[in-house]
Amino acid sequence: MAFAGKYEFEGDENYDDFVKKIGLPSDKVEMGRNCKIVTEVVQNGNDFTWTQHFPGGRTTTNSFTVGKEADMETMGGKKFKATVKLEDGKLVAEFPNYRHTAEISGGKLVEISTASGVVYKRTSKRIA
Repeated sequence: MAFAGKYEFEGDENYDDFVKKIGLPSDKVEMGRNCKIVTEVVQNGNDFTWTQHFPGGRTTTNSFTVGKEADMETMGGKKFKATVKLEDGKLVAEFPNYRHTAEISGGKLVEISTASGVVYKRTSKRIA
């Protein structure tokens, strides 16, 4: 599955319930609400660099190889180790307190995070 490209936040579902469930600090909750995040994905085979650019200049980058453990960072800034897998065309990662999947559907980047039954969905349109 080809993920490479640049994607801009288009919409989300269930943000407030999800961030409460994972315990995101209130300053990060406000920063992330309807935030025009730009996600840039560089892919070379199974090697990925996944960068999220936030308004105001903050950037989070996770580099990983599918099937190999890598150092990662959550949207709240916590560092952890995870192995990203490819399942049915979706990238799947187990974060410390939620499961995250990403796929390309209809030319859009669709990310779904699930924590204790609460599902958060973020859709981003391709801009490059």
